Amino acid sequence: MRSFDYIPAENADSAIAEAAKPETRFLAGGTTLVDLMKLNVERPSRLVDLTRISGLDTIEVTKDVIRIGALAKMSKVADHSDIKDAAPVLSESLWRAASAQLRNMASIGGNLMQRTRCTYFRDPGAYSNCNKRNPGSGCAALEGVNRNHAVLGTSDACIAIYPGDFAVSLVAFDANVLVRGGTERSIPIDEFYLLPGLTPHIEHELSPGEMIVGIEIPRCAALKRSHYLKVRDRASYEFAAASAAVGIELEDDGKTIRDVRIALGGVATKPWRVRSVEDALKGKQLDEARLRSAAAASVQGSRSSGHNAFKIDLAPKVVARALMTVGGIA
Repeated sequence: MRSFDYIPAENADSAIAEAAKPETRFLAGGTTLVDLMKLNVERPSRLVDLTRISGLDTIEVTKDVIRIGALAKMSKVADHSDIKDAAPVLSESLWRAASAQLRNMASIGGNLMQRTRCTYFRDPGAYSNCNKRNPGSGCAALEGVNRNHAVLGTSDACIAIYPGDFAVSLVAFDANVLVRGGTERSIPIDEFYLLPGLTPHIEHELSPGEMIVGIEIPRCAALKRSHYLKVRDRASYEFAAASAAVGIELEDDGKTIRDVRIALGGVATKPWRVRSVEDALKGKQLDEARLRSAAAASVQGSRSSGHNAFKIDLAPKVVARALMTVGGIA
């Protein structure tokens, strides 16, 4: 690990000013960043500790919106009674992530900023060819063992998967990331994460010196009737082979779909909204055959790299099962 300067920030303004300096990273829970520093993937010369900043760990649930501060702990958000009631998918996506110990340390802002678990990205000693870590060097995963890699949103430069769960639920329900830097701005989360294209090392819309201060999720009927399904190789502390964040609002007849939200995790280079499936289901009757038929389009445009071909078959089944569960017909 490279030696670094440690700067405890007393407020958001001082943290932002420090972060504008070269080779600087923010430190909150440290559950991802410290790991990557130990692996020599991240090599900052300065760490700005955010944990002393007050007012960024609040959770507010109103009739119109849910606001979560960037320093709120994953466990605190997952266990919040109003979150569980108003937005089950948010709670479920958090408590199905990581271990209890990590959830008690990790912050919401840090969770949004976590980086891929691609083996080739995380092992610079063995693999120099990683375009996320060393732009222009190539992608070792393309010809390597790529069972856990992406089938959607890939490019010839990168097939690394986005590893998180919480952001998948946020993408399904049109959350906004609240950012502070030279100015304050709100970024739709589906635009916050970037496709790899030719520049996979550029993963998000944050500019140098900008800091996530919170997220906002607009409340809707489908959010109240929501669910996060995560399919993985083992029952706990494992990343998704495929996951789905879904929500349904039914008409007064209890059978016709008025609104539906669907996003995929575990299969794409970023949290993946499947609006085509949503559009195919709106106004239709809720039944298993229709859900399974529509869900087949969730992997439209997918591309296998060999070992990960099973994800193309698995993802539609996960979508259909999640929708049946939340629709009460599982």
